[in-house]
Amino acid sequence: QVQLVESGGGLVQPGGSLRLSCAASGSIISINAMGWYRQAPGKQRELVAAITSGGSTNYVDSVKGRFTISRDNAKNTVYLQMNSLKPEDTAVYYCNADFVIFGRVWGQGTLVTVSS
Repeated sequence: QVQLVESGGGLVQPGGSLRLSCAASGSIISINAMGWYRQAPGKQRELVAAITSGGSTNYVDSVKGRFTISRDNAKNTVYLQMNSLKPEDTAVYYCNADFVIFGRVWGQGTLVTVSS
C-alpha cells in the first residue's frame, strides 16, 4: 500500500503566499508523474500543475507565473509554491501521484482559503 499526505493549506490574504507539501509513503518502488489538483465549491476538479519524474512541468494557464511545482525524489515529496494568491484560488487542493504497481493515488486534500 501507498499513501499521500498533504500539508500547508490555510487562510491567507490576497497577494499572499502558501507552500503545499505532499509526502508519499508506503511500499514505494517508483513514482512517475506527480501533480496538484484543486476543486472549488460547485466546480469540477481541475489540474493545477504537474511534474514528471524527470522534472518537466506544466501548469494551468490561470496559475502560470504565480505557482511553482517541484519535487524531491529522495523524499518522495512534491511541493506547490503559491504566490500572489487570489480569491479565485480558494479551493481544496489535492495531491496525486502515479505509482509504479499501485497506479494513481489521491491525497485527502488540504483547504486553501484566500480572503481578506
